[in-house]
Amino acid sequence: MRGVTLHVLHGNERVAARGRGLASPRRGRLRRLAALAATITALSTASAMADPAFWKSEWPETDFSKTTLESWSDVMSGGPGKDGIPALSNPEMLPVAKARLPEREPVLTVALDGAPARAYPLRYMTWHEIVNDRIGGRPVAVTFCPLCNSAIAFDPRVGGRVLTFGVTGKLRHSDMVMYDRETQSWWQQALGTAIVGELTGTKLQALPSWMESFAQFRAAHPGGLVMAEPRGNRPYGQNPYAGYDSAAKPFLYSGAPPPHGVPALARVVRVGDRAWPLPRLAKAGRIEEAGLVLTWQAGQASALDSREMAAGRDVGSVRVRDGQGRDVVHDVLSAFAFDAFWPDGTWMIGG
Repeated sequence: MRGVTLHVLHGNERVAARGRGLASPRRGRLRRLAALAATITALSTASAMADPAFWKSEWPETDFSKTTLESWSDVMSGGPGKDGIPALSNPEMLPVAKARLPEREPVLTVALDGAPARAYPLRYMTWHEIVNDRIGGRPVAVTFCPLCNSAIAFDPRVGGRVLTFGVTGKLRHSDMVMYDRETQSWWQQALGTAIVGELTGTKLQALPSWMESFAQFRAAHPGGLVMAEPRGNRPYGQNPYAGYDSAAKPFLYSGAPPPHGVPALARVVRVGDRAWPLPRLAKAGRIEEAGLVLTWQAGQASALDSREMAAGRDVGSVRVRDGQGRDVVHDVLSAFAFDAFWPDGTWMIGG
């Protein structure tokens, strides 16, 4: 309650100050008091909201007695409530020849054996974050968290049933917390692991997928399919996080900076619990380490740079393959997220 008291005191003093015409030092002290009050109030509110009792009305079917979380305060509201960011299911797909997208715009490619490759444009994924789809009859959950640039496709089959996913509106370490509609369990997107509810501890199988430009997808998959524009009232193609690439710190993240001087919002290529800084790979073009072959090719715009996504700076496209040339599951995400979720992970800094 101290935060509320400070806030009220500041409000009273501010009114008095306007009437008396206080000198600027006094106004400066009041501004500092206001900032302190706002901070304490925000922390008090966040603490109160980081309690399952607070969430129970919105999540009556979620079993909060089961969790892997050490602290509920790690889970924060990102703003929208449950399904405030609407996930999509079974979207319309277009032949790549009929798709009209800027050449450099990023897409998330999922290529499974026996079916045409599919491209999920980030101009849509940024506004919906999850697509529940079927590729060649196989269920797939395609996910993208803009705040940590994590893009992963999962096999949503668990215990003989197919899960469908939605967006909780919650964040943990600035990464999306998903939920499944069948059990209302909460899942950490970057990990693909249930962290709250009936399925706590269950891990989804990640599928090989990668981000590349639309032009690169079209050249590699002339028979591929591209997700069509959803029927949603969204400014598709615009980046709601303009300038986030160059932000000083991640949104709603209070962890320590990554080691080795790697900037928090720099991209890294994660394979398992190893991370290669993207600038190192971009400079080399090709790295062969740990039984893997990582390659980088210019031509993909960042989805998190300019207001118009197609105008974003070139961050290039990454592929990761094993010694036999097979695609390997990987993620190109922000360095802070790797450090948060793999604190004992290995940083492949190079010599």
